[in-house]
Amino acid sequence: METARYTSAGSLASASWSRLLAEEGYCIIPGVIELEQVEALARDLADDFAKTPSAKGLFYGSWTKRFHSLLRRSGHTEAFVCHPLVLAIAEQLLGAACDSIQLNLTQAIEIAPGGKVQPPHRDQDMWPVRQPGIEYLVNVMWPFTPYTSKNGATLVWPGSHRRQDEILLEPSASVAAEMMPGDALLFLGSTLHAGGANRSTEPRRGMIVSYSLGWLKPYELPWLAYPPEVARSFSPKLAALAGYKAHRPNLGTYEGRCPSHLLASDDGIGLGAIDALRPEQEALIEQFYAGSLALGPAEIG
Repeated sequence: METARYTSAGSLASASWSRLLAEEGYCIIPGVIELEQVEALARDLADDFAKTPSAKGLFYGSWTKRFHSLLRRSGHTEAFVCHPLVLAIAEQLLGAACDSIQLNLTQAIEIAPGGKVQPPHRDQDMWPVRQPGIEYLVNVMWPFTPYTSKNGATLVWPGSHRRQDEILLEPSASVAAEMMPGDALLFLGSTLHAGGANRSTEPRRGMIVSYSLGWLKPYELPWLAYPPEVARSFSPKLAALAGYKAHRPNLGTYEGRCPSHLLASDDGIGLGAIDALRPEQEALIEQFYAGSLALGPAEIG
């Protein structure tokens, strides 16, 4: 097993990072956010780590702690979720296959001393479909403590996104994503990865934020994690990422409207439906009503 290392964050633009992510299945961007912001978020979540019981199940592992809905637990989370460089990379990797991307998950993770290696897996496998050439998910791991090969740094298998028919790959082919608070590990939903074993005497803490195609059902149901009374305090960009935006055409609506209406003072009931269509769809409908759109026999219902 090797250790992953990359050059400084300022040396590559988002397009270059996107190419590296697409080629290798992962990348590490050092120094992408101020250490003070990491420390502030980690302080806000310290009580949650202390109060949260250990996880249950063969996949999560009883040696870990995990909790979600981080945007309502700390206002500092938004700086990570809406980080301009990270969002630009996610949109470049996912944007061609959807109208808009969405927030799939925010999860804080602690691996306790003595924790075992997690079963290697691909996060996209929670959706039982695979479309060649399309990525469904971009994960971003933000460390709160140093990630080392000794304390359970995330293991990734470079190039495994091109070997999706192979459930497992040789452990020796993995790399430990060693990094410091302020760095970020990005990896695709199609990349084989696992939480490492913690052979140190201290817990390894961090946060994973993931973005997915806007038409998929997300891992974390956003309207339960962030009901309107919570989301009303979000910026418009954050609210849209967190589910308060219809995905054209007319997907994810409430009362026939974009759910952003729920962030107004009323509940959206009785306002009437409003289409959320892409321009090319509106143009086709206009052609149909103008009588200029000819339908073949197979297209007539």
